[in-house]
Amino acid sequence: MSTTGAPIAIAGHGFENPVIPGFHPDPSVCRVGEDYYLACSSFEYFPGVPIFHSRDLVHWTQIGNVLDRPSQLRLPADTTPSSGGVYAPTLRHHDGVFWLIVTNVSDGGNLLVTATDPAGPWSDPIRLPGVGGIDPDIVWDENGDCLCTVAGVSQVRIDPRTGETIGEQRSVWSGTPGAHAPEAPHLYRIGEYWYLLIAEGGTERGHGVSIARGAAPDGPFEPCPANPIITHRGTSRPIQNTGHADLVQGPDGSWWMVLLGARPRGGTPGWHVLGRETFLAPVTWVEGWPVVGELNPHMDPPAWPLDSVAVSPVRDEFDASELAPEWISLRSRSIETCTTKERSGWLTLRARGASLDERDVNFIGRRQAHLSCRVRALIDPADGLGGIGVRMDERHHYEIEVEDGRVRVVARIGSVRTTVAEREWTAGPAVLRIDVVPLTHTDSLSEPDRLRFGVEGVGGVDGEGDFAVLAELDGRYLSTEVAGGFTGRVIGMYAARGTVHFDWFDYEQTD
Repeated sequence: MSTTGAPIAIAGHGFENPVIPGFHPDPSVCRVGEDYYLACSSFEYFPGVPIFHSRDLVHWTQIGNVLDRPSQLRLPADTTPSSGGVYAPTLRHHDGVFWLIVTNVSDGGNLLVTATDPAGPWSDPIRLPGVGGIDPDIVWDENGDCLCTVAGVSQVRIDPRTGETIGEQRSVWSGTPGAHAPEAPHLYRIGEYWYLLIAEGGTERGHGVSIARGAAPDGPFEPCPANPIITHRGTSRPIQNTGHADLVQGPDGSWWMVLLGARPRGGTPGWHVLGRETFLAPVTWVEGWPVVGELNPHMDPPAWPLDSVAVSPVRDEFDASELAPEWISLRSRSIETCTTKERSGWLTLRARGASLDERDVNFIGRRQAHLSCRVRALIDPADGLGGIGVRMDERHHYEIEVEDGRVRVVARIGSVRTTVAEREWTAGPAVLRIDVVPLTHTDSLSEPDRLRFGVEGVGGVDGEGDFAVLAELDGRYLSTEVAGGFTGRVIGMYAARGTVHFDWFDYEQTD
């Protein structure tokens, strides 16, 4: 698959990390010729496993979602809690076919899908009931046998065409003594050795990446004396929680690592609100071991030419018959409850659950990808109740909604749900707006950001032009450190009663 656009020069300060911002954790990457493809975890959101394309490892365009049909992905509301669902894919290319192996912890465990075009369609899943564990990796040895390695770290041979296991699953490495949660294994043949890369220390501040090598893909493995080869634990660096990595070689022979990380802000203990994001770091080899370069917000670019790529519009007018791949729903989506075909140029949502507190609420959103941003949407509540909201999970969300000539701001924090502000609104369409404003002061009690909720088109209010601010809320309560789990903020639209229509949705990064 070729990229879009012509090569461009990168400014002298290099490229910016993260290379895929927002809630895009557990990256797995492969190169096919001059093209790179990358997949991430998606948890309780549908469609599952976003997949990206790049020609330079820096500029990425989402080209689809791997699990985009109910026959591929079931996320039952009664058995799929927030941060359940789809964990840690591994994406590989072998014998002209793309292979993706992943765990659905809410429906059957490990599964394998294939495609000849990474943009899809992908096959219905081959189930792997004999493979225990999460974070599966797939690789082929010199004899053509397929090995699956999972968190733990254990390994079993499989028939990838049928999903049957061959022999017993056995432990191949326990990771660094004293480091908990050995996970995210990836196995590679590089030179004379097989290298086993893993994450350790949990996916919080203690996260790190370690590696071992051996003469055979099933070990025994010798750990690198410099393990962990990357971690930011115990530092004050702006990027934390570094781990869950994958390696890829560039066309010039250079090596690179993609990995997840987080950007905590505010005072102690620091809150990251965007979830775990995808970062890029250079890798060199010293005496047969990889050495990971500095992982900074600004990096020197790869040595080969960089390509400009198409970026999906931040404003969606809902004129297309199908939604862009960036739009994700909670657990499921059907044309009966979410469609652009009923009212031309509008997105129509029909309510299921009665609020964002419910697992089956009809919510469709995009990952918050910037620390400072503005979201606006034109809503026609018709005979229903709906609005736009910022979601972490069912117990942590803020929203502004319209119903029966009233507009209100609602906050759910843990077990407390409250209407923060409310005012009358003339019946009919309304432009709802959310501003996410990061804070610059760094005292020990400061929150990471504030979220302003209001309505446009009501006349000048407090110097804000036609933006009437109804409420300003503390952003720390919509962070991983408060909510827990593995996801980040998703901002989008919802219907909580009846039928609600949206004419457009606009997301923009702000200064």
